[in-house]
Amino acid sequence: MTAARHLGAQQKTPVIGWLSALSPAVQGGSRMPEPGTYESLPEDAWSPLAAFAKGLSESGYVEKKNVATEYRWAEGHYDQLPTLAADLVGRKVDVIVAVAGTASARAAHQATSTIPIVFTSAGDPVADGLVTSLARPRGNLTGFVYSPADLDPKRLEFISELVPTAGIIGLLVHPSEQNPGAEKYKRVMQDAARAKGVELIILEARSEDEFDAAFASLARGHAGALVVASDPFFTQRREQLVAVAARHAVPTIYHLRSFVTAGGLLSYGSRSRDLYRGAGIYIGRILAGAKPADLPVQQPTTFELVVNLKTATAPGLTVPPSILARADEVIE
Repeated sequence: MTAARHLGAQQKTPVIGWLSALSPAVQGGSRMPEPGTYESLPEDAWSPLAAFAKGLSESGYVEKKNVATEYRWAEGHYDQLPTLAADLVGRKVDVIVAVAGTASARAAHQATSTIPIVFTSAGDPVADGLVTSLARPRGNLTGFVYSPADLDPKRLEFISELVPTAGIIGLLVHPSEQNPGAEKYKRVMQDAARAKGVELIILEARSEDEFDAAFASLARGHAGALVVASDPFFTQRREQLVAVAARHAVPTIYHLRSFVTAGGLLSYGSRSRDLYRGAGIYIGRILAGAKPADLPVQQPTTFELVVNLKTATAPGLTVPPSILARADEVIE
């Protein structure tokens, strides 16, 4: 794909296909915000769409000015992603940004082998079959990893440090055919739990209606804390999940800051605004003529630990100084 294809004599406006596993409400609106409406906000207040728009503008592209976008939202329903991806391909978009998880990237990848794709996914994109290597992705995909596989055991460490009396810890996962990496994730977390000397109880929730049952299982298993998997299914339902955790007074750690600002106890993970901004930059570079195969898959280098002290008072927790000293943000 060359710049001439987009900016040739007929001045064809390039079209971005936005494929998200989430809903507009979770990602900051139904379309990118207008320039000038978010730059004055602190970066930690940027929505994913605002961060993407910022990166896109840094590469010379602004929606409604010299680029258009077709938006498709699965709203947490992974089974809809293949149809949505196929629709974007059928509309002959110039590039696809597949965000919020491996399922989005996989659906886009299965829908086209020619249209460039930039993804944001969790886990290991090489093991998941998205790219052949991080440095040289090959094919038509590249992107950003927001939750590397080795990050999840770190969350287990943090929740163990916060609740040192918890000899049994729960792990909440969302089983899905669209997320084949789930089994490997469970094994990694089981290994991490054994290394910490704690027992891990694996719980599954296929819908939000199963959240209460999962937390009831925690109580029956005498688990003292919970790790929530870094899955877009839970991100889409973060307010419901945080409310259930509060109702059951279970100390819980999540992968995104947005869970803690919604009332969750603790989060540790990458800064999503950095990844979406990077995705916007990559999309702009591809529209200008770069090939995905020449753009390395990037992994986060900065992680943030966020603590909600107000939430900690509900189950009667005292957040140890060792965690407060390392916290990037403390909500009081």
